[in-house]
Amino acid sequence: MKKVKAMILAAGDGLRIRPLTQDLPKPMIPILGKPVMEYLVEILAQHGIEDIMVNVGYKHWRIENHFGNGRLWNVNIGYSYEGVYEYGEIVPRALGTAGGMRKIQDFGSFFDTTTIVLCGDALIDLDLTAAVLEHRHKKALASVVTLEVPRSAVVDYGVVETDDQGRVISFQEKPLPEHARSNLVSTGIYIFEPEVLQYIPPNTEFDIGSQLFPLLVEKGLPFYAQKHSFNWIDIGHVPGYWNVLQRVLQGELEQAHMPGTQVRPGVWVGLNTRIDWDNVKIEGPVYIDSGVCLEAGVEIIGPTWISWGSYICRNSKIIRSILFEYTHIPADMVFNETIVSPSYCVMHQSGETYYTGDDRCELRWSDARGR
Repeated sequence: MKKVKAMILAAGDGLRIRPLTQDLPKPMIPILGKPVMEYLVEILAQHGIEDIMVNVGYKHWRIENHFGNGRLWNVNIGYSYEGVYEYGEIVPRALGTAGGMRKIQDFGSFFDTTTIVLCGDALIDLDLTAAVLEHRHKKALASVVTLEVPRSAVVDYGVVETDDQGRVISFQEKPLPEHARSNLVSTGIYIFEPEVLQYIPPNTEFDIGSQLFPLLVEKGLPFYAQKHSFNWIDIGHVPGYWNVLQRVLQGELEQAHMPGTQVRPGVWVGLNTRIDWDNVKIEGPVYIDSGVCLEAGVEIIGPTWISWGSYICRNSKIIRSILFEYTHIPADMVFNETIVSPSYCVMHQSGETYYTGDDRCELRWSDARGR
């Protein structure tokens, strides 16, 4: 197959998923100890895609320092920083999903062949090779990979309407359910030919979904939607991240292999853990990372991920939760469907956040004690 390139969209500031992005750009949020973007790099490499551009902005060094030039994944990774020089400092200023592509093209003409564009905040196991072959078979200028969702959920997505041949005839960005023309939504996976770039204005903030796609429809260009059977797990917001971990721990994404060693059915552990196995109760699926200590009386109910260096004191109970690295849980605590770090905890259902040192946080932890 003719060479294919890729771009990963990674310049956003991840406001919708705070506080998880207080110190990390969204593509670096960990899934079982590995950044979500690393899963994307791996699947691109598996399909023989070697040249990957990444647009960066917010805390860009986190991405650049982790991935470098891509050599560890047998790919070539380049970066395009989106920012401006203000008051003696360079500050990030995103150009939009399409504007970032045009900036790359104007700088070095990277997009000279069919290019897969992926959002850096979702896990997928799509057959990318099959998607490119379909794109080329239809002689498409642009393709968007879609999935069907319940009509009540369309408000969170870009909605795609097609004719009988799969050609896109309208694109709605996050419509109300009663206004949606279909329940087919964009997954943020696109395939473009280089000619698409001429429809993106230079030096302008421009979005793929809300601006470029309607323009392609208006001009009657060969723009198609694809339907494939695959897993697409979008982080998006805090409840979405919690759902991602639940689905990954339950083995829904074949690409996300459970790390560590399986010591009991549904229980995996990393190196150098200290666990009072005779006096703890663990119901999988549970992954316990290296350097974790579980004292007597601790109960862990999965799906749960406990990251490295965490310490859970006696008689505490962790239920369907996520503990980030070096989280200390005092004795007799109960956390149910919660994301916990050393500096904050987030309730899964409400998304409400409590910070260490905040009176509300102290109350939350006090309320948990002895449940």
